[in-house]
Amino acid sequence: MGKKLELFTSFFKIGAFTFGGGYAMVPLIQDEVIERKKWINEEEMMDMLAIAESTPGPIAINSATFVGYKVAGFWGSVVSTLGVILPSLIIITLIAFFFENFLSVPIIGAAFKGIRAGVSVLILNAGIRMYKAVKKGLIGYLLIATAFLVSIFFDFRFLSLILIFFGAVVGILVQAQKAKVGEDE
Repeated sequence: MGKKLELFTSFFKIGAFTFGGGYAMVPLIQDEVIERKKWINEEEMMDMLAIAESTPGPIAINSATFVGYKVAGFWGSVVSTLGVILPSLIIITLIAFFFENFLSVPIIGAAFKGIRAGVSVLILNAGIRMYKAVKKGLIGYLLIATAFLVSIFFDFRFLSLILIFFGAVVGILVQAQKAKVGEDE
């Protein structure tokens, strides 16, 4: 039961102290599961993020499920997922209960403006850490540049799906080419 409780408390803490959702949670997840607990390494984190982003559902929930399963199997994934979901469920339930009064408090509006700025920095930090973990090379740089340019010039609604699909196709083609070159030698 020790690992499962540790998973639950780690992801509960991440869920409770992260504002901004998914990408804002990535640096906290990285710090907790790679640096502190050493449950996964940087490469596994990159794989986990790729899987979490390309499957339905929020990235934080998918990440918690992945790490939980890796550390403690099925029940580890269940308790990790519950841990990351529960703080939001509690907070949203309380906000909904006091919604009218909550919105009329000026300090709450001011606090959320400050929180938005902090979340932007967390997302930027996650991007920088992910960039550092990416294998450097021509293909990697081209994919990063393409993703950046596409994100500037196109609508964001379908952007994630298109970029993930494009990256997957390029990755498959590059690996197929490497395999073919290896056969020819």
